[in-house]
Amino acid sequence: MEDKQKNQPNPTENETVNPSAEAAVSDDDFEALLAEYEHQQPKGGEMRTGRVIAVSRDYVTVDIGFKSEGNIPMDEFIDPKTREATVQSGDVIDVILEDFEDDNGMIVLSKEKADKQKVWDKLEGVLDGDGIIEGMILDRVKGGLSVYVDGIKAFLPGSQVDLRPVRNLEKLIGQTYKFQIIKLNPRRGNLVLSRRALLEKERSNLRAKTVEGLQEGATVTGTVKNITNYGAFIDLGGIDGLLHITDMSWGRLSHPSQMLQIAEDIQVKVLKYDQEQERVSLGIKQLTEDPWKEIGDKYPMGNKVTGKVVSLAEYGAFIELEDGVEGLIHVSEMSWTRRIKHPSKLLNVGDEVEVVVLDIDSENRRISLGLKQAQPNPWDQLAEKYPPGTVLRGKVRNITDFGLFVGIEEGIDGLVHVSDISWTEKIKHPGEKYKKSEEVEAVVLAVDPAQERFSLGIKQLKPDPWSEIANKYYSGKIIVGKVTKCTDFGVFVQLEEDIEGLVHISELSTERVEDPRKIVEEGQEVKAEVLSVDPQERRLALSIRAVLENEDKMRMAEYIGQGNAAGAEAPVEKKATTSLGALIKAQLGMEEKGEEAAAEEAPAEEAPAEEAPAEEAPAEEDKPEGE
Repeated sequence: MEDKQKNQPNPTENETVNPSAEAAVSDDDFEALLAEYEHQQPKGGEMRTGRVIAVSRDYVTVDIGFKSEGNIPMDEFIDPKTREATVQSGDVIDVILEDFEDDNGMIVLSKEKADKQKVWDKLEGVLDGDGIIEGMILDRVKGGLSVYVDGIKAFLPGSQVDLRPVRNLEKLIGQTYKFQIIKLNPRRGNLVLSRRALLEKERSNLRAKTVEGLQEGATVTGTVKNITNYGAFIDLGGIDGLLHITDMSWGRLSHPSQMLQIAEDIQVKVLKYDQEQERVSLGIKQLTEDPWKEIGDKYPMGNKVTGKVVSLAEYGAFIELEDGVEGLIHVSEMSWTRRIKHPSKLLNVGDEVEVVVLDIDSENRRISLGLKQAQPNPWDQLAEKYPPGTVLRGKVRNITDFGLFVGIEEGIDGLVHVSDISWTEKIKHPGEKYKKSEEVEAVVLAVDPAQERFSLGIKQLKPDPWSEIANKYYSGKIIVGKVTKCTDFGVFVQLEEDIEGLVHISELSTERVEDPRKIVEEGQEVKAEVLSVDPQERRLALSIRAVLENEDKMRMAEYIGQGNAAGAEAPVEKKATTSLGALIKAQLGMEEKGEEAAAEEAPAEEAPAEEAPAEEAPAEEDKPEGE
């Protein structure tokens, strides 16, 4: 009791001791002391401050002022970026008390949860502000990416990575970006971020500034955002413009990737700007002068120039003379002698070639080039080497309906037209008479370097037999020939080699003939009279009927003459003008003289057949004048 009084403060002079008041103060102090005691006692899940008293390979021991220390796994102190420990003895750290006692009688602490708790508190503050934080992309996960934000793993959906879908998300791993918090739930540990939201805000602000200075004809700088087959989209700063492939270069481009790369910064010219539709057309080639403006002065016709083969087509090859200027070598202008079916047989893409400018069409941007013109024309030499009349030999390289192609030199063929094969034969197809690779002899008729034609003839190796036919087979001459062919309109008779005459069906007999084959046969020898000769048309008309009629006349005349010699008082003068009617009358008069005279005359009828050769026309030297 005395000790208690000693510990009590002495009242001052003005103070009055009130026993009841002292008792009241004592009750309040007890409650305060009890509350303070309860506050000082650790609670599960509470954050407290502790001191590191030991660091081992696996654990960090921390004292929070409780009856025992706590061990925290070393993994919670490893920096995810450097993968090194960030703790040492004596450090003051914040931890979460998870449990009062484990199996070893130590309290259970967690630094990781304490860090997360502080981060969540910080994130809530950020969310209440602008909502922008910074984090590093750790890995790809289902539906997006995992982002490390101050020790917390957040989720970045794939649709929120960029303004446009990103095909290769792995390339973003390890990159640090700023993100917008779009969802936060500390109790569930759920943090969802968006990078796209920030980019859209930045793009919107930048777009307003870009549109203010955007006008047609202006030169601006942009970034290649995307490449397609038909062009590229250029980010001008909040607004995209289309750079079409035709506006990239004055020259040839098969794909925009030949000239541009994604994320590349380039200068472009604004060709057209539609403010309502917010569409911008851009060009690169318009930044330089059109090379076709003075093309005629740079490449005069007839000049030799050097270019590079950039493309091959079935009809020719395209040659680049300079950037934006291309010319075409047509397949027909590639070789003087070879027949080029495809330019690839002679040229390859990338070849440097020397060509001659043949024609320029500046309006349609076309230049015609010649490859063969850069070399001497062998046809000019052929005209001197093979003058008309030269006889040569060559192999048949090709046979067509209209003639034979005979090899003269390498790449040069001469044509023997079907009409120049024979003077007399009517050849329907040269293949009937000649075969491919067969060696033939021919004479040069003409060489035309301009048309690249080399004309040959085979029949000209011999004189034209028809040139002497008119003198040799005059009208009225009797010939003997062999039937070579029977037709419905008549028969052909061979007079000599390569010379035939036609006996029309009306000239086969003195009687009407329906079918020539019933009168004569092929191979049969016949006697015929020459009716007419036409050397120009190469026609010779014959008549068997005329021979038969003449023979009948001769027989009748001989028959009458023999009758007069046997019983007439005076001889009858035979005249060439005696008519057939007079002969018949004479014949009738002869019959009246009796059977005996007629019997004597009978053998005389066979005489003309034996003496037939005497009936032929006189030889050339006996030919009457004027015929």
